[in-house]
Amino acid sequence: MTEQQLLSQFQAQGLESCFHDRHISPQILAGLNGNNWQLKDYEARGGYQALRKILGQDGSEGLSQDQVIAIVKESGLRGRGGAGFPTGLKWSFMPRQFPGSKYLVCNSDEGEPGTFKDRDILQFNPHIVIEGMAIAAYAMGIGVGYNYIHGEIFKTYERFEAALEQARAAGYLGDKIMGSSFSFQLHAAHGFGAYICGEETALLESLEGKKGQPRFKPPFPASFGLYGKPTTINNTETFSAVPWIIKNGGAAYLACGKPNNGGTKIFSISGDVERPGNYEIPLGTPFAKLLELAGGMRGGRALKAVIPGGSSAPVLPASIMMDITMDYDAIAKAGSMLGSGAVIVMDERRCMVKSLQRLSYFYMHESCGQCTPCREGTGWLWRMVDRIENGQGRPSDMDLLDNVAESIMGRTICALGDAAAMPVRGMLKHFRAEFEHHITHKTCMVAAHV
Repeated sequence: MTEQQLLSQFQAQGLESCFHDRHISPQILAGLNGNNWQLKDYEARGGYQALRKILGQDGSEGLSQDQVIAIVKESGLRGRGGAGFPTGLKWSFMPRQFPGSKYLVCNSDEGEPGTFKDRDILQFNPHIVIEGMAIAAYAMGIGVGYNYIHGEIFKTYERFEAALEQARAAGYLGDKIMGSSFSFQLHAAHGFGAYICGEETALLESLEGKKGQPRFKPPFPASFGLYGKPTTINNTETFSAVPWIIKNGGAAYLACGKPNNGGTKIFSISGDVERPGNYEIPLGTPFAKLLELAGGMRGGRALKAVIPGGSSAPVLPASIMMDITMDYDAIAKAGSMLGSGAVIVMDERRCMVKSLQRLSYFYMHESCGQCTPCREGTGWLWRMVDRIENGQGRPSDMDLLDNVAESIMGRTICALGDAAAMPVRGMLKHFRAEFEHHITHKTCMVAAHV
């Protein structure tokens, strides 16, 4: 499907207004090649008009901080990094009259297996993140911001640094932006590739130059964040949605999605589909439509299972996925979560035991070791699944796996323990027969039937 065909499809649904100046799909990524990420190209697409609007540089009276936050609340925008917390509500927590320093942080530490949307936004449309952060800083009275970029995408980090230089030179960042009283300094920070640094307080520790380990909460970052000062942290995609919302209004963005699930969402589709990539669709779109946009199942094979929100989300079988819509509430009701929007598609050839073996190894490897349930429990999970996969499983392993996973959940400082446990419980719930077959017959059920 070409870019024009995709836009025509949305026009037929009355949704074309949701997609102007936005990071839509692999088709638009293909168009944003060469130097089209540059400031002049972003301005030609209407870039920085939203910032001009709130500062009254477009001939209007401008918008107050309260008005900006109210628009974001009205939009129904929820955090696109995984938690799905209402963005406008989070911004309202910032103590705007705090006399000292306050900080704004963009979480671009995209380490969730299956997720690759944020790096493409930063690579192909970096100015939309810069503008979104500047608007957020204005709304919360913040003077300094940082974008913490995943350590394994250094070229993307360099691209964002170049975009920052362009924005500073054009007067969109710095002191007294566009002649207003608003000043905002924005910097890029290069991470170290640790998955745990995607957890917001571990990110703050790393940003301060310390070992990236999660903090106990409370206190929460809004009161005690970076350098002990009030801090607001949002995901890359969340900030990228803000300029469109300010230009077009919160109600228009909400109308693109569904109640409590405003706007659009970029889904990173990987696995057994014909066209893996990033696809932006209105929240509430049926999964079947998303699968169709990705070209359907590779080779015409049957859909077996989907991990709908990144590797930490519980797997769902095809029978459930084909009947649900892609939004926070519908996926939660089905027993999983939207998470980061990483959709991992598995066809009939995929062994669930082997898939869980790989996932469990990842979480064991990435545990920071601070909490005993996570440090020890993730190792136990992997060793048990590895034993089952290699024909050495015991009948008692089934109940033991579930017991260990349950014992980890809710007993760690951060959510990595839950992230390791939820895939285990999801696999056992929906594909228990495959694990039992491995234990009883010392071989894979899938290999025997495909």
